[in-house]
Amino acid sequence: MRGFALAIGIGLLLTAGAGDAALRHTAGPARSPASTALARAITPGHLRAHLEALEAVAERNDETRAAGTPGYSESVAYVVRQLRAAGLRPRQKTFSFPYFRETKPTVFQRVSPGLVRYARNRDFLTMRYSGGGTVTASVVPVGGSSGCAGSDFSGFPHGAIALMRRGGCPFSQKAGLAQSSGASAALIANDGLPGRTAPLSATIFGTGVRIPVLVISSNVGSQLTRLAQAGTVRVHLDLSVATTQARGADVIADLPGRTSDVILLGAHLDSVANGPGINDNGSGTAAVLEIARQARRLHVRPKHGLRFAFWGAEELGLIGSRSYVQSLSPRARKRILGVINLDMVGSPNYSRIVYDGDDRPSGSRRIENAFRAYFAARRLPVEQESLGGASDHASFADVGIPVGGLFTGADDLKSATSARRIGGSANLPFDACYHKVCDTPANVDFRMLAQMADAAAVVAVRLAN
Repeated sequence: MRGFALAIGIGLLLTAGAGDAALRHTAGPARSPASTALARAITPGHLRAHLEALEAVAERNDETRAAGTPGYSESVAYVVRQLRAAGLRPRQKTFSFPYFRETKPTVFQRVSPGLVRYARNRDFLTMRYSGGGTVTASVVPVGGSSGCAGSDFSGFPHGAIALMRRGGCPFSQKAGLAQSSGASAALIANDGLPGRTAPLSATIFGTGVRIPVLVISSNVGSQLTRLAQAGTVRVHLDLSVATTQARGADVIADLPGRTSDVILLGAHLDSVANGPGINDNGSGTAAVLEIARQARRLHVRPKHGLRFAFWGAEELGLIGSRSYVQSLSPRARKRILGVINLDMVGSPNYSRIVYDGDDRPSGSRRIENAFRAYFAARRLPVEQESLGGASDHASFADVGIPVGGLFTGADDLKSATSARRIGGSANLPFDACYHKVCDTPANVDFRMLAQMADAAAVVAVRLAN
């Protein structure tokens, strides 16, 4: 899942039979034999097997499954094999995208006072689509530390390296403002909140940033800030980077219904560059894949078809899903009655979050209400969230297709209210391994993942009927 600012509102539980007339009319009976059997067939063991297979893919490929890497190609091959073995006919939809890579190891070190060599992953990561070059200059903390407004750079010395802290606005905005203010490079430190000290993988969206940009740990950021406040601190950066056009692929498979319309269940298949991406988003991939396998095995055949989609290059800006939507004719778009997006659905300090349908295209509220009714019938509290453009549902929402989905949280801190209602630990991240190398199967709550997969399966079949 792309980085975003989380906005969660407490969702009220719906009483039995709640929901608007459209939901009662289209979502089918409260308990259909097909949806109940499908949910029962989806087990934590099956989901774990998929995630362990994706982890093994990453282990064979420099601990990543990022778009443009052999690890992503192997991930595509795994999903295709599983779908074919289940009797489905997957197809690959290719797309082109700008592939960013570091052509040699990046050097980041403090040269005065004292020589300190910083380590990749522990101390820093290069932002995807960062500019390259060699810079040795003084580090200057940006006023207010956020770097989200031009006024933060008032009096910033030309050619210095801007030091900012995560928060307040997107990383891309900070980098762009630093460059336009005359910075020779930018360092963006994690904010140091619980579970948010290490550098995390991040992407510069849009074009125009040409200076080197690193994400650094909160510890390194604090050290540089103290030294800069006490006098002068200089660092040396050497980045050699390249961006070339590459090809990627989405995987699509259909389970036909009695009409040509479909409900689409989707999840992005790629990871970030510096980790295996097992919760983000092997969890969503495993859920959609297992729903597809079991629906085919059980000969589920609702009124409308079910379409299963695995998107590429989500972490680079929803590239795969946007390419797919753009390839559809107006008629084909109208046949997609709704989209259910599953992105990060096994967070260890989870919440149970339903996408807010109020600010989405017409029909999205029906999907939200269907999920609320599902959880209410099981006396499971939920929260709601407006995700904006942070995941692949946005590609469909932008062209007016109804969207919904489930989420268990990224690295935002769980509130005390959420901990009381849902469980877990307050003031700690939902997922402390978000966009990090530790996002492995050990980072997944399999009970919650199975619960979310069950909900998605049941709601998808109800909506398809």
